[in-house]
Amino acid sequence: MSVERNPMTNRIKLWRKTASSLRQLCRSAAVTGLLVLGGLSTGCTSLTQPITGIPVRRLPPQFLAQTKNNLVPLDPSRLTQEPPRQYLLDAGDILGVYIEGILPYSSADKPPEPPPVNLPTEQSTLDPSIGFPIVVQENGTISLQSIEPIKVKGMTIEQVTNLVKKAYLDAKIVQDNARLQPSVTLMQERTYNVVVVRQDVAVQNPFWQAANATGGRGNYVRGSDQSSSGKMIKLPAYQNDVLHALMSSGGLPGINAKNEVKILKASKINQKERDLFVQQFYQTYFSNPNPCSCPPPLPDDPNIIKIPMRLPPGVVPTFRPEDILLEEGDVVYIESRDAEVFYTGGMLAGGEWLIPRDYDLDVLGAMAMAGTGLGQRGQQQGAGFGINSIGGVPPGILYILRKTPCNGQITIEVDLAKAAVDPRERPLVMPGDTLILRYKPCEEVLNFSIGTFFTFGLQALLQGINR
Repeated sequence: MSVERNPMTNRIKLWRKTASSLRQLCRSAAVTGLLVLGGLSTGCTSLTQPITGIPVRRLPPQFLAQTKNNLVPLDPSRLTQEPPRQYLLDAGDILGVYIEGILPYSSADKPPEPPPVNLPTEQSTLDPSIGFPIVVQENGTISLQSIEPIKVKGMTIEQVTNLVKKAYLDAKIVQDNARLQPSVTLMQERTYNVVVVRQDVAVQNPFWQAANATGGRGNYVRGSDQSSSGKMIKLPAYQNDVLHALMSSGGLPGINAKNEVKILKASKINQKERDLFVQQFYQTYFSNPNPCSCPPPLPDDPNIIKIPMRLPPGVVPTFRPEDILLEEGDVVYIESRDAEVFYTGGMLAGGEWLIPRDYDLDVLGAMAMAGTGLGQRGQQQGAGFGINSIGGVPPGILYILRKTPCNGQITIEVDLAKAAVDPRERPLVMPGDTLILRYKPCEEVLNFSIGTFFTFGLQALLQGINR
């Protein structure tokens, strides 16, 4: 026997199923909207603001940095001159001369006056001398009583002694050869006034010291006042070279200086040649300007002597031995290397970081310097907490924004997974580079999915268990 169903009961059941389906649909739509808004608010920049770059393997060699790890310091002995075995006289030397009865003059009825004894200063390496001071003139001669000037430039003390004796005998001022015994000694060697201008010896800035001590980020790497410190020094003869000038002004260039020493000659001829070089260079370019090109960089001035302080292995320095000699008024210039910095952004903590002078810094080392090592999550400031921050997958791609001539730029793409196992995938950082750490699109989707599950999936699961 069949039971007749109530039409009203069937209709009520249908309404309940329809209402339940609508509630689930609305709930799904709301959850989907929240997930989309959450994903957009947690930094899905690889999807909304994509960056394209050249893979490291396909980068032309001219855009890669040159290695510095194998540079060898210059032998300091190449910066000094080899003194002769005997001191050779020149203009500016002061001699101590004593000739009995002549210098000083004394009559025959009086006993000869004893010669004065001259003690050297504490800084001098000369022995005590006797005699009266006689200066070697600019023309290389000395003037003595009753005889013509004697040319002594390039002679030793012994040669000058014999020459003075011969001059008085030839002038018949003294007839007795045995009695004439002149004494010539070196009282004071000639000196050269040299100016040393250094930018590597600077005063620490207290503001940046405080920022560094508190772990502050940003421009605290510029930790020194870049004003130059100058010093006028006197270099004795046969010590008038680059090495003695450096040691008298603070030592060899430090890590804040460029790997070179410049010498600017003080002669007017060199100054005119430097001005003429710059003038001709710009006249050549601006005489036929090309609107589609940019001015080339100013090449090295051949009238400025540059001495490298570090060289590749096996490379012989090209400067000549006479290039390291300093004359009166020459300038030794040591420039600062403050401009050698790189910048960070994206998932890296934003800041400005100093590039080491004497060894290579690749992209993984630069990331570690910025506080995010390989495999660690980014430290993007102001990102807040969201679904992406729960995923746990670290960012896997790094973009290098590298400057090119004429204010251009190229973008280099570094896959961090490949860089971890292949050194060829880790380019060296160059001054002015900007490093931007980002997630790959698949990493953002994965982080978003994991975050969605832990945020909403567990909640729905717990709700289902409670029911």
